[in-house]
Amino acid sequence: MAIWNLGSINADMVYSMPHLPAAGETLAALRLDRFLGGKGANMSVAATRAGSEVHHIGAVGSDGDWAIERLKAYGAGTEHIVRVEAPTGHAIIAVEPGGENQIILFPGANRLISKDQLNQALDKANAGDILVMQNETNMQTEAAQLGRQMGLRVCYAAAPFDADAVQAVLPYLDFLILNEVEAQQLQQAIGKSPGQIGIKDVIVTLGSKGARHIDGETGAVLDVPALPVTAVDTTGAGDTFTGYVLSGLDRGLAMAEAMDQASRAAALMVTRHGTADVIPELAEVQAARF
Repeated sequence: MAIWNLGSINADMVYSMPHLPAAGETLAALRLDRFLGGKGANMSVAATRAGSEVHHIGAVGSDGDWAIERLKAYGAGTEHIVRVEAPTGHAIIAVEPGGENQIILFPGANRLISKDQLNQALDKANAGDILVMQNETNMQTEAAQLGRQMGLRVCYAAAPFDADAVQAVLPYLDFLILNEVEAQQLQQAIGKSPGQIGIKDVIVTLGSKGARHIDGETGAVLDVPALPVTAVDTTGAGDTFTGYVLSGLDRGLAMAEAMDQASRAAALMVTRHGTADVIPELAEVQAARF
């Protein structure tokens, strides 16, 4: 089948820092790198490198041709990325030696996707394809509604977390992925645990503890442990995990197999500096020994 990704495209400006700056602190960076990023672009690259056919739906400014070309070079479909009258989205990322980060995000062109653009893209999708969204673009609810009407498998990666944004798409979802803190925030907002919200598949990522799948129909819980690695940069690890999980399911893997493969990909990812540009290929993931 195919994966359709309504997703952000960013320039990630990554500053290597001696430590994360405190409020009011001025701190010199040790290094600056520019990578292709954005949660959407990261997921498109991850799913493509995992072996799926991926079509990216997004927007860049006049300064974003390099991002389109890089996505195309990595194998993602770029015919549904438009140029708009706004700067390309970007993120300023501070990373300390242990791999923890702080991120300032400027949405830019990512918030200027049109209904016509969305309709024209999904008109080429087929029932059973996967549609994935994140909270870094506009048109999320419209896409979820359309995806449900078309018989797509609708997935939402609930980050950056906003309870209202999640609740707006919940009625149309088949699959929800969020981290442990986001799961707690959602439960506080709606009074229900992830397993009680009526969605067939829910994955809660647990950082160094791994990830948990909850079957919303049976209540069955599947835990997949994280792998022991020394992290140098955790930026994009969750996006890599999501892209690999969706690709695994797209390629016919069982949930346990898809999550295990995604966990291995994320473990490799955090040993590298960068975002979309350093997401591992499937062959690397399969060959890795932990």
